[in-house]
Amino acid sequence: MTPLPEDPSSPVSEDDRETAVRRLQEAYGEGHISHEEMDELLDRVLTAKTRGELGTALASLPPEKPGATSTIAVLSGRIRRRGAWRVPRTLKVESAFGRVHLDLSRAVIEHPVVDIEVQLGTGRAKITVPRDAVVDIEELRTVWKDSLYKPRRHSGPGGPRIRITGTMGFGRLKIRHARR
Repeated sequence: MTPLPEDPSSPVSEDDRETAVRRLQEAYGEGHISHEEMDELLDRVLTAKTRGELGTALASLPPEKPGATSTIAVLSGRIRRRGAWRVPRTLKVESAFGRVHLDLSRAVIEHPVVDIEVQLGTGRAKITVPRDAVVDIEELRTVWKDSLYKPRRHSGPGGPRIRITGTMGFGRLKIRHARR
């Protein structure tokens, strides 16, 4: 969420509200708040009219970790991450015409839930997730072609949850589990 302005009476934007809901989901997923607290805070976030009310609703949450969100963006060309790279809590990937390949099979994943938000125009994208990962693509919107993903029959316990959201234009997204 962008920092609250000096004037807490300014209206809440939809981006602020979506970010606040994501923070609540993250806090709940990491066990920082109970189910009852989640319900109460979610109601307060969804009905907040000012940024001051929104800030008050989130005040009891643990502070966001610095570097929890990273953005990788190119107009054309390639985005490629592989090997032992550190995966942030939220990764935004933006490419108008290029190709994207994210290999998380050997990456350092420190969060139980990782959000990958893709904004792709044309071109292809491929995401390789760890063998024991649980993948959620329910909120991924595609314009031209459907994404290719076949869930594993038996995901092991303790694997990260990878939530892939965003919009795919005229390209295709292929998601697969690592073999090892």
